[in-house]
Amino acid sequence: MLIKDTVSFLRGTPPFSLLAEGHLASLAAGMSLEFYPQGHTIHRQNGPAAQKLAIIKSGAVRVFVRTNEGEEVLVDYRTRGDFFGLLSFACGDVSRDTIVAEEDTSCYLLGREAVLGLLRTNAVFADYCFRTRLRRLLDQVYREIHDRTLLYGGGDKLLFTNVLGNLAAKQVIAASEDCSIREAAKIMADKGISSLLLVDALGRPSGMVTDRDLRNRVVAKGRDLDGRVGDIMSATLIKAEARDYCFEALQKMMRYNIHHLLVVDKGELGGIITNHDLMLLQGTSPLSVAREIESQDTIDGLVPVSRKIDRTLALLVREGAKAGHITRIISEINDRLLKKALAVTEERLGPPPVSYCWIVYGSEGRKEQTFRTDQDNAILYDDPAGAVADAAESYFAEFAGRMREALERLGVPACAADCMASNPKWRRPLGAWKRYFADWVQSSSPEAILQFLIFFDFRPVAGNVLLAERLRSYLAQQVRDRSVFFACLAGAALRNEPPLGIWGGIVTERKGPRKGTFNIKVNALAPVIDIARLSALEAQVYPSSTLARLEELKGKRGAASPFAGELAEVFEFLMSLRLRHQFQQIEQCRRPDNFLDPDGLSRLDSRMLTESFKIIRSAQAAIGKRYESTAAV
Repeated sequence: MLIKDTVSFLRGTPPFSLLAEGHLASLAAGMSLEFYPQGHTIHRQNGPAAQKLAIIKSGAVRVFVRTNEGEEVLVDYRTRGDFFGLLSFACGDVSRDTIVAEEDTSCYLLGREAVLGLLRTNAVFADYCFRTRLRRLLDQVYREIHDRTLLYGGGDKLLFTNVLGNLAAKQVIAASEDCSIREAAKIMADKGISSLLLVDALGRPSGMVTDRDLRNRVVAKGRDLDGRVGDIMSATLIKAEARDYCFEALQKMMRYNIHHLLVVDKGELGGIITNHDLMLLQGTSPLSVAREIESQDTIDGLVPVSRKIDRTLALLVREGAKAGHITRIISEINDRLLKKALAVTEERLGPPPVSYCWIVYGSEGRKEQTFRTDQDNAILYDDPAGAVADAAESYFAEFAGRMREALERLGVPACAADCMASNPKWRRPLGAWKRYFADWVQSSSPEAILQFLIFFDFRPVAGNVLLAERLRSYLAQQVRDRSVFFACLAGAALRNEPPLGIWGGIVTERKGPRKGTFNIKVNALAPVIDIARLSALEAQVYPSSTLARLEELKGKRGAASPFAGELAEVFEFLMSLRLRHQFQQIEQCRRPDNFLDPDGLSRLDSRMLTESFKIIRSAQAAIGKRYESTAAV
């Protein structure tokens, strides 16, 4: 009867519910039932490691750690169907945390060897355990960061926790697009609003008129106030969903250079939000930096504004924003700065003889820049004919040289490897870029693979974007059915393993000035980037960012696709760790780098890092198995 009850319980409890009926019966025969009274300490921090996995049948337990100062930090509450003890006996040395019964609690106990056997032989079971563990740890990391930032005060964190539906003005004032400019202005004055929604004859939103429209399109041009307001309205209505976070609205306003957003709730107009609303919410807005950039017309004017970008990034890190959110906002600001510098340079030099596209690659191309590093850019221009070729090369040589100097003045140092548009090799017409990629793919030599990996993550920033799209389309054709090329990419992805020792410790530099540290960019983030890039190419999906690639891979066929969700969480955590490390260095007036000392990490970050490295290794193992029969690997 006990075995039958146990099987019934396991059948409804993940991940055991994923096992076959016969397997459940076998496990149940080796399980026991244990009772813990309320207040009983089941495991004690730094005490003996657990020897059994405990699956809660009834009751609840509290998991916490105690700091060196004696402070108790809550890790988790676990109830019916949850389990504990896995990390403790998997590592096999000591218990990492204290677990206390919050109420009278009964647990099924499954022996260590049985669980380890399941993890080795059942991929679905192992995948669930690691995914659950990682998600719990990731949630806890961000909860801990947010709790710490409460000491600082301020409102920036609200950008990442508030949705637009909570902030948008619910009552939207509207008027007919056929009313006069005078009538529209009077409505705005009477209601004390800075924007007025305009509707067509059927009552559907058709445009918007703002204070700025009245200044720029009416007063400045001496327009007749009795004219139709629909003739001066902004017809393009940018919308956002009520469930979107406020930071997404801020990002959209910067991208489209607008100050008002319509908020849509389940298809219906739910309100309107302004940049002023966001500024009131957060106190100091990245929008102000974007507006300052737009107001400048010289490189000299951009220099002081560019210094504010790192301060904005530091503010977002301090307030505990997620790494993915931070890099997206900072990418928008950096792109705005770069576009303005390009526009100023082109204005000074005159129009180019052929159309061109300014592209960036590396972390900037993937929109994963943290505190700004060096320049990674190139010029792709239309294939010139005849004498235009010499004129194009002369123009873009001068243009690239000026941009290099401008970016250096804006705090972006030159690339030590000279992978910049100022190098004639990396300012070429479309046909030459096609030959570059074709040669790299066909050769598949170590040097060719390195060049491919550097430039594959290119992203157009300004100019004729169609040129970049044509190059991307050509590249997709070139890599199709290239098994040797993919095997070489896989080999490159597998050579860079995360620094995890055989006993579960973090491997660090043994000597030199970096002794006791590891490079989080090269040894932790780069393997995830390589895996995502390879898997995206296999699946023929072409987003530029690592997180977007991993999102696209979910549900698709590919060696690393089953790990896409976990790798996205790993990448988010590693980027957060890197940002926090660099932020601390800047606060200490030190130059930010990527070398972390594991001994300086909190217990939670250290555990999370180890779990992350295990998942990276599992994904690499899957890739290795897929390509093990190809001699090129």
